[in-house]
Amino acid sequence: MTLVRYRTAVIDGLDVFYREAGDPSAPTLVLLHGFPTSSIAYQELIADLADEFHLIAPDYPGFGHSSAPAASEWDYTFDHLADVVDGLLDSLGLTRYAIYVHDYGSPVGFRLALRHPERITGIISQNGNAYEDGLAPFWKDLYEIWANPSEADLTPLRAHYTREATHWQYTHGVPDVSLVNPDKEALDQALLDRPGSDEIQLALFLNYATNVAAYSQWQDYLRTHQPPVLAVWGRNDEIFAPEGAKAFARDVKDAHVHLLDAGHFALETRRPQIAALVRTFLHSLSD
Repeated sequence: MTLVRYRTAVIDGLDVFYREAGDPSAPTLVLLHGFPTSSIAYQELIADLADEFHLIAPDYPGFGHSSAPAASEWDYTFDHLADVVDGLLDSLGLTRYAIYVHDYGSPVGFRLALRHPERITGIISQNGNAYEDGLAPFWKDLYEIWANPSEADLTPLRAHYTREATHWQYTHGVPDVSLVNPDKEALDQALLDRPGSDEIQLALFLNYATNVAAYSQWQDYLRTHQPPVLAVWGRNDEIFAPEGAKAFARDVKDAHVHLLDAGHFALETRRPQIAALVRTFLHSLSD
C-alpha cells in the first residue's frame, strides 16, 4: 500500500506544497507539472512508482496548494518558478534526481538542469517541449503578442483560462474521452477561477517567450551532457506537436521516443503504458 505524504515547506517566504512518496533512500524522481494543473496530475503515477522510487511533486507558486501572491506583489516568471523549486529540492537535501516534465514543467526542469547538470540522472519529457519543432499553430498568436506585448490586445489570452479551454486541453486528441477524469479538470478550473489567478497566468503566458529564446541553451545542454532521455508524447497534442518529441533524438544519441494515441494530457488516458515506460527507464539509469 502506497502512503503519500502531503507537505508544505517555506521557500523564500512562500508556502510550497509538495507530494512525497517512496523510500527517500531510493532513486528520486521529481515530477514537474504543467498548466493549468498542479501536482495532482501525478497522484496516480506516484502510487504506481512508489514501491521502487522516491517521488517528489511540488506545486509552483500560483498553482495548487502553494502560495499565490498577487501578480503585482510577486514576479511570475519561469526563472522565479525554477528558483522556488530549486530551493525546495535544496531544502530536502536532494542532489541527484531524474525529472519528469510536462508542459510548464519543461522550462522549470531545464532551468534546473542548466544550473545543476551534475544532479540530473535522466529526463522524462511527456509533452514537455524544448524545440521550436514542437510549437504547434496554437502558438501563432502568442508569437505576435511577444513581439510587442506593450501594444498588444491581451484580451484573447484570457480565453485560455475558461472552463471551455480547460476542458479542451484535457480532451483534445483523446480517442476515448470517457477515460478522462473530470475531477482533475474541475479542480484545475476552480483554482483558475480564484481572484487574481488570471493575472498570474497572464504574466506566465507573456513570460513564456523567454523559454523559446532559451531552447538553444537547453539543446546545447542535451548535446554536451547527453543525459538519458525518455520522450513519451501524446501524438495528437495540438499544443506541443510530436515533432518536439522526435527532436530529442537529434541531440541525445540514445533518446527513447514513444508517440502514444493521446492528447496533451497523455498521462490521463495512457497512464499504465507511461508508468511501465518510466519504470523501465528509471531502472536503466542504475544499470
